[in-house]
Amino acid sequence: MVEVYVADSEVKREDAFAVRHTVFVEEQGVDEELEYDTHDETATHFVAYDSDEPIGAARLREYADSVGKVERVAVRESRRRSGVGRALMERLEDHAETLGFVTLKLHSQTQAADFYRSLGYERHGGEFEEAGIPHVEMRKPLERR
Repeated sequence: MVEVYVADSEVKREDAFAVRHTVFVEEQGVDEELEYDTHDETATHFVAYDSDEPIGAARLREYADSVGKVERVAVRESRRRSGVGRALMERLEDHAETLGFVTLKLHSQTQAADFYRSLGYERHGGEFEEAGIPHVEMRKPLERR
């Protein structure tokens, strides 16, 4: 059973970083210098576990007044298309609402845009490159649940 937590301890935070490293640095070839940045210090991090195994991660940070930015969403390859990404995003969105965000934005890798669209995100603008990977900007208004 997958459980998603706010990474509010050093162990959970390191677990989230380990997932990111596996997915972005090892699998996708993103430079470590780009993967880890100053936003890691102030962002809210999330980590998904199956039992004690960290299998997914994401972070949320303030982008503008009442706008949150979703970043570094990663799921281990063996667990993709099993609901882990959806669980991460639902937990992140619930937390974003408690922080007072009314809109979320993200930069989706183009190959993941359909996933975010299924969660209610809409594309804004054209394709662009980030860390050598094609991306699109997407946004979603949050509704109080």
